[in-house]
Amino acid sequence: MKHVQLMMKPASSNCNLRCAYCFYEDECKNREIPSYGIMKEAVLETVVRKALEAAEESCTFGFQGGEPTLAGLEFFEKFIAFTKKYKKPETKLYFCLQTNGTLLDEKWTEFLRENHFLVGISLDGTKEIHDRNRQDAGGKGTFQKILKNAKNLQKNHVEVNILCVLTKQSARKITSVYQYLKKEGFYYQQYIPCLDPLGEKEGQNPWSLTPEIYGEALKSLFDLWFEDVRKGTMVSIREFDNWLSMLKGFPPEACSQTGRCSMQNIIEADGGVYPCDFYVLDNCRIANVQDEKFRFFQGIFPEMEFFSQGRKRGEECTACRWYPLCRGGCRRNYTEENKNYFCKSYQEFFAYAISRLEWLAARL
Repeated sequence: MKHVQLMMKPASSNCNLRCAYCFYEDECKNREIPSYGIMKEAVLETVVRKALEAAEESCTFGFQGGEPTLAGLEFFEKFIAFTKKYKKPETKLYFCLQTNGTLLDEKWTEFLRENHFLVGISLDGTKEIHDRNRQDAGGKGTFQKILKNAKNLQKNHVEVNILCVLTKQSARKITSVYQYLKKEGFYYQQYIPCLDPLGEKEGQNPWSLTPEIYGEALKSLFDLWFEDVRKGTMVSIREFDNWLSMLKGFPPEACSQTGRCSMQNIIEADGGVYPCDFYVLDNCRIANVQDEKFRFFQGIFPEMEFFSQGRKRGEECTACRWYPLCRGGCRRNYTEENKNYFCKSYQEFFAYAISRLEWLAARL
């Protein structure tokens, strides 16, 4: 296989924060074993060995949680040692870490810089918005510590992206969020809609994002972004970047925009393999990396129910004008009626932004 991508959860669902909307904490409550603890060295070595055996041209190792840095710096140093042990000369390696950023001291910063990690920091915008939902175990806000550590990464030439969870509160203040992040020098941004708990009716929590609020936020964010890009200030927003790429004839980078579910190779701390970060559930477990016959595969497993169900989108999708760009969106956002909860948001957004998206696609 030319390219292998995988994402490890070295600390499973363990986390030092207590974010109100944490989708992974909710996920783990819906499986028999909520946390698998810290990944053992033998499991780590097996993951690296099998991934690099499968990879030909490149291999991307991602880390997420819970909070992955709880596995400790020594764990990550062993990871780097294993990549050097098993890497083929012709294979390019890429490393990325999604973290809440609270534990990134000088030693962590030096390690991430030396090993060329792309670091995603979870920061929900301004202090007021961030601290409302992202507090530590003692109920204290985490904004100041995270911002300080993120700025320190930048100062030490570590590539930093910001991941913003769009809640009802942050979406209503999207202008303040975008302008603040840009002011602080964060020009690579991602905004993901907040997920309601599994099995619950959407929109019932204080932080729940509604289609109406999300649609307005997308339009306001696009206005700000478009003006900056038009004037030569290149801010990267993942969703907008993907739609531009699709208008130029390229495949989307984000799986939510492909129109089907594909294998994302999510590795839990015990070595369990799952198809998607939103479905690390017992009934979606595919294998364990320590199984003798397991091999990494980047594609789909048509015989598995998860993937066959993952090809089904809403009945109205194929007749929709915007389907070539939307592709039905992420399966995790689908309601019991088999319709994307944010369908209205995307319809309004594309009608509002398409002429300017096409204008940019023709010029960039």
